[in-house]
Order: sequence, then C-alpha cells, then structure tokens
Amino acid sequence: MLLKMFVLAAAFQQQPAAPPSPVAQIRVTPAAPVIAAYDSLQLRAEALDAQGRPVPGARIVFRPAGGRFEGKVDSIGMVRSGGTGTLPVSVVVLVPGSRPALHRVEVRMVPGPAARVEVTPGSTRLVVGQRLRLSATSFSVAGHSREDAFNWASSLPSVARVNEAGVVQAVAPGRARVTAGAGAASGVVEVEVVADNVARLEITPATHAARTGDVVRFRVTARDAQGREIPGLTPVFSVSPGEGAIGADGAFVGYEARAYTVTALLGRHSADAAVTLRHRDVRRPATVVGRLPRTRFKTEEVWLHPNGRNAYLGSGAGGDVLYVLDVSNPAQPVVTDSMVSNTRRVNDVMTTPDGRYMVHTREGSSDRRDGLVIASLEDPAHPRVISEFKEGVSAGVHSAFIYQDPRHGTHVYLTNNGTGALHVLNLDDPANPREVARWSTPRPNAGRSLHDVDVQNGLAYLSYWNDGLVILDVGNGVRGGTPSNPQLVSQYRYDLNDLYRQVEAVGGPGFIRGTHTAWRHRDYVFIADEVFASTPPRGARDASADRAYGRMQVIDVSDITRPRSVAWYEPEYGGVHNVWVDGETLYMGAYNGGFRAFDVSGELRGDLRAQEREIAHVHTGDMQGNVQNHAMTWGVVVRDGLAYVNDNNNGLWIIRIETAPESGVR
Repeated sequence: MLLKMFVLAAAFQQQPAAPPSPVAQIRVTPAAPVIAAYDSLQLRAEALDAQGRPVPGARIVFRPAGGRFEGKVDSIGMVRSGGTGTLPVSVVVLVPGSRPALHRVEVRMVPGPAARVEVTPGSTRLVVGQRLRLSATSFSVAGHSREDAFNWASSLPSVARVNEAGVVQAVAPGRARVTAGAGAASGVVEVEVVADNVARLEITPATHAARTGDVVRFRVTARDAQGREIPGLTPVFSVSPGEGAIGADGAFVGYEARAYTVTALLGRHSADAAVTLRHRDVRRPATVVGRLPRTRFKTEEVWLHPNGRNAYLGSGAGGDVLYVLDVSNPAQPVVTDSMVSNTRRVNDVMTTPDGRYMVHTREGSSDRRDGLVIASLEDPAHPRVISEFKEGVSAGVHSAFIYQDPRHGTHVYLTNNGTGALHVLNLDDPANPREVARWSTPRPNAGRSLHDVDVQNGLAYLSYWNDGLVILDVGNGVRGGTPSNPQLVSQYRYDLNDLYRQVEAVGGPGFIRGTHTAWRHRDYVFIADEVFASTPPRGARDASADRAYGRMQVIDVSDITRPRSVAWYEPEYGGVHNVWVDGETLYMGAYNGGFRAFDVSGELRGDLRAQEREIAHVHTGDMQGNVQNHAMTWGVVVRDGLAYVNDNNNGLWIIRIETAPESGVR
C-alpha cells in the first residue's frame, strides 16, 4: 500500500497540468520533536487549507528523508531512534486530483540523562601551590557521550580548591575528594596534597634528537634537599613551539622538523628538555605497473588467491558479476572467467587460507533472497559454485571474513544488512555451510548496522557504525568465547556527531557517518569511518557533487579490555575507506583522495598527517573507467611488494612503491 502511495506521488509530480494542492499548511506535532536515543516517538500531522480548516480526503504519509543509519520512521509517523543525531522526516500529503504537498521535520535524537561521569586524571598527588586542570566527560546509560556543564566541588577546600572550570589548586597538605557532577551522576578523583619539599626537578632525557612523528617519552623526578626522590607527584607538561603535542604521561610527538622545548611544571618548580627533530623522509615515488579498467559496472572489493597468480574483483551499482583475473603478469592483468549471480552488488570476496574455496556476498537480488555464494577453487582461474547460504541473511550481506582456527575449524563471519547482527557459519563442509552463532549489540534494532568484520588471533573486530568498534572473543580465550559462542571483550564508542559537525554544516542533518572498517596490527586497531554529506552543494554536478569525508583513528588495545584512541589521520580532501597493513606500512583507499600509503612504524600518537608519515599517493581517476576522471578508491590488497588497488569508478590498479632514490647524480 505504501509503495503504491509513493508511486502515485511520483506520478502526480510528472503531471504539470495537475492543479496545486489545496493544502496550505501541514501542522506536525510535536513541532520541534526531540527523542532520547533508543526511545520512540509518535509524530502526528494535519493538512489544513488557507482558512486553517482540515482538507477533506487528504492522505498523510511519513517517510525518512535521511539519517537511515540512525533511526527509522514508518508510514504512520512512529519514530524509533537508533542513536544520536538528527533524523529528517518528510511528510507527504496526497489529495486526489492535485499535486502532493510536502513538509520536512527534523527529529533530534539526543543522549539519555547522564548516568556516569569520568574524570581524568583518575588520581593526583600535588605539592602545595600547584595547579592542575581536571577533565570530565559524562555518559548516558547507553554509553553516549553528553555535553554537560559540570558542577565542581571539593570535599575539603582547605586542602584542595577547585573552580568552575575544574582547575584544582593545592592549598595545604592532606587529602580531598574532587567531584564533577552532571545531573544525578558524578565522578570523583582523589587528590593528595603534600608539602613542597622539592629542591630540584629533573627531566630526562635532557636532550634528544628524533624524527617528526617519533614519540619521545619524558620522565620527571623531584628530589628533596638531601637528593632523595619524592615519588608519585603529578607534573604538568607543555611544549614550545606549538607544532607538536605532549600528553599527561610525558609522551611528546612533534609535527615539524625544528627545535622544541619541553617543560615540566610542579608548582613553582620547572625543568626543561631540548628536542631537535629532523624530517621523517619516508616519501617515495610510486609506479603504476598495470591497469584493468571496468566500464560496464562500478568496481567493488578485490582479493588475491594465495597462489598470487589469480585475483577476484566484485562489481556494484547494478553489478551481477564477479570477475576472475589472471595477474601473473601484473603489467597486463586479464579476465579469465566470471561468476554471474542474481544480485546487483558483489561487495566482498575472500578465499580460504589454503585457497581451496571462495565466498562472495550478495546485495539487491531480484527475488530479495541475498546472502552468501560459496565456490570451489579447484581451478582458481575458473571458480565453480557449490552452495549458497541465505537463511536469516536474505536482506543482504555486505561483508564476510573467513577465519581458520586449528582448534575450531573454518568459519565465515558475515554481516546482516537487515538486522545489523553478526552471523557465524561453519565452513568445514563448504557444500553444506551451517550457522553456529549470531551476535548483536544489546540495543533496539532501529539504526543498528554492522558494516565490516576482521578476525585475528581468535578476536573479532566489528565495525559497528553507530556503536563504534566492538571486540569479541571467538576463540582467543580472554573471555572464554568460541565461534559458536562469541563473548564481548570491549567496545570503543565515540561521538560521531561532534567529530563530523563540519560535514553536517555543509550538507545538513541526516548525513552518513559511522565506523566502517577495522584492522588489527601490533597493539593497535586502525578504524576508518565512512562519511558523506546529506546533500551536495547546490547546483553541483558530476565529481563536484560526490565527495567523501572521514577520519581514521588509531586505537590502542594493549589493554584489550580498555581500548583508547591515541592517534588519527584525516585527509584534507577525500575520505578513508578500507585499509591494509603490511610490515610497517598502512595502505589505504581514500575514496576521492585516491590511493595512499603511510609509515606506521614505532609508537603512534597525535595527527599522523601532520607528521610527514605519508609514503606515496596516486590519484586513481582516469578517462577509461566507469566514471571518467573521478577517483573513488575503495581499498587495497598487498602481495610481494605490489598494491592491488580497486577503484569504485575506475577498476583495478596495480601499483608499486619504489625504494628511496640514491643520492647523487641520476
């Protein structure tokens, strides 16, 4: 019925001879709707004529106008919030014989009341006369961060005073509890004040030479008149000039090649260290070794067979084909076969580690029965379909990851477009795959979206869009999980609305943004967000109307139960899509920004783009692709020094990053 209404509305819009609608006003209640995350709200509407009277025969339909990953609205106006942000809703009034009347209302979805407050640093030991600014963040019971003005208070102002900005002043020896309150929630930090017996303050190393982006850790030692160390004090660090950053833990990173002064303050005492940074010098030339343009459909994921000679390339935007490639001569990749399926998108493809089998995903099939296709690779150049899996995932599978564990066998971890759940299939018998588990974030279904999966060492790293990064034990043992019994280890959620407020300012509310992909490397997980504005610039066409945004964050998981963001990369133009890490290099499909590679060696802190860490960049737009001269780089697979780069608009690129040129005359 609803589909018929929309078709009818479209038909009316195509008939300019139809008279204007008699509807002069569409009154929606509530007029400025606000809803807490994970709650529901009923919108109501009245169609009124110029005299303010109800229009007879008017049919009112509600429909989403953006923000589809953040919430839902049905045809009768019931809104269900799946996160925070803004859900635009169109109200369509259909009156027979006239044009449709339209009205737009924006439903603000906000965090619930403050349920907890975190104060940092968690404990402090100050000397009399010292000042230290505390930081507080409030969260709802669902874990959404809030913007609250905090009420600061000290249990003993004669020992430690605190002002309205959270700045603590140590007054006299003793102990006090400093509290940050937000509504009914509060957070506490224990403050110990000791007498100022400091005679000398030392900072080590006193001098240091490094490169831009290297992390230099400083240690501060306070000594009394007898030279004995006074332990546990909390210094305050600063750096000059400002082209760098230093944390409360004394970890310094500089962004420019120059001299810096790092200062440690402890009340009236200070100590300085001199740091000299040279250029990182990791930039290298890149060579385009080979190309395989695709013009019939857009290009989706690429994957290499373990033999290194064959590759598989998906298609999208109506694509029903998975291309099978021979890349034994990287300069001349050729198509050897193809797999045609009832689908409009082959988004993801992966082989088993031994190369005997392959899976690819399906989205948009004509019979609305999507799922997973499983093929035998007895001949890697000519795959043969042996089974499909659709049960419970017929709404579409966006991503799938094969993981082999000698204790538990071979499993496929796949996403469910319909429910946002993770499904786990046993693939020990590929001709008869069977589901062994499902897992989803404990929250309402509206707006839940699982976008990608990475499994390493028995841990699954789930890119859960509004729910951030979710880490599950699927055989690691840290929580006793197995593939058939996944167990939550930890979650890292962040404020997407605040992070991308400039994107909303450009294109309006209801834009696309969420945790898109994750990759574990050493003690870090690299997570990248997919971000697109809700609307293009007015009057824009072609490439100017289609650009991406986004940030890659570096999440420290050295304590897997407490992930924390320590560094980031955000391009000046373009987005951040799929990543691949090989050795100490991170390769990225940066959408409009093309193909990029970065040095991720050593400890990572701060703004990676400012640290001269980019190794190579190739703009993957040309005149032979599906969309001419417009890069939309999807991702990359790396093998034997070659980067196999799939561009959504322009097909496959094979790129080699060259070694550093030797000095002297060339």
